Amino acid sequence: MPKKKTFESALQQLEQIVSQLETGEPTLEEALKQFQKGTQLSQFCAAKLDETEKKITLLMENQAGVLTATPFVPDDNES
Repeated sequence: MPKKKTFESALQQLEQIVSQLETGEPTLEEALKQFQKGTQLSQFCAAKLDETEKKITLLMENQAGVLTATPFVPDDNES
């Protein structure tokens, strides 16, 4: 039974692809295949992050203990 793809495994694969492409060793055809796979992995990761952000929004609780839809706003200073 194949393992379900996780965000972490996809991100790890994407990091490996980037590392391989940065070396300049793959042939042009192999680099193109790797780039296409990396694009798919990037889209998968972005979708997972979006899905997770929506779940967080649904689970935010106000100070009175009432669940409210409060969107997550990242702190700009965390970069």
